[in-house]
Amino acid sequence: MPSKILLVDDEKLIVKGIKFGLEQDGMDVVTCHDGEEALAFAKEENFDLLILDIMLPKMSGLDVCRAVREFSNVPIIMLTAKTEDMDKIMGLEYGADDYITKPFNILELKARIRAVLRRSKLRPQTDSAVSIEEGNVIFVRGLKIDTNSRKVHLDGRSVGVTAKEFDLLEILVSEAERTFTREELLQTVWGYDYPGDVRTVDVHIRRLREKIEANPSQPKYIHTKWGVGYFFR
Repeated sequence: MPSKILLVDDEKLIVKGIKFGLEQDGMDVVTCHDGEEALAFAKEENFDLLILDIMLPKMSGLDVCRAVREFSNVPIIMLTAKTEDMDKIMGLEYGADDYITKPFNILELKARIRAVLRRSKLRPQTDSAVSIEEGNVIFVRGLKIDTNSRKVHLDGRSVGVTAKEFDLLEILVSEAERTFTREELLQTVWGYDYPGDVRTVDVHIRRLREKIEANPSQPKYIHTKWGVGYFFR
């Protein structure tokens, strides 16, 4: 089944171009141009992903995102023409899964969409060491991962992780004990069109360990399977 996308932007030429590009990849794209209409669509129909511009008539994209999060965990990517970090932070605080700043290459947007859709299909496997609260909060031996707010706490204190570090952590914990190859992690988090190599994954894993492991050289959460990749224990 093709992925069903709701695309919301008040700039009709941009909507037309994005819609054409996504449909070329076989996606089913529904479009609208203001926040109130977007919220109505989100309530009435089932979508695999929402793409919301932050600056929308009638109701801002941030307000739409926050309202949608009251009844749905559908993945959301925010579009913004602004470059200030606060807009991006606010989008993630309100429950967005990712953001992309205009102007952007359609290939970059497609890569972000594939990564977000891939993550949304991963479901945590429960065992004696992992518990789930309301489907969005994962507890693992002192580590608290909120997949809705995208926040991490360790032994009650907040841990500042980047968007990519959170993506890696969420993927690894979603299938504990499964070893993900570095190529799988690179393609899932950065997209198939990312020009970098698997060393990007190694760098982010190292930084993530420094933040959540008491002793990064002897990790208790994120382990290495030499010659293969990484797994969460």
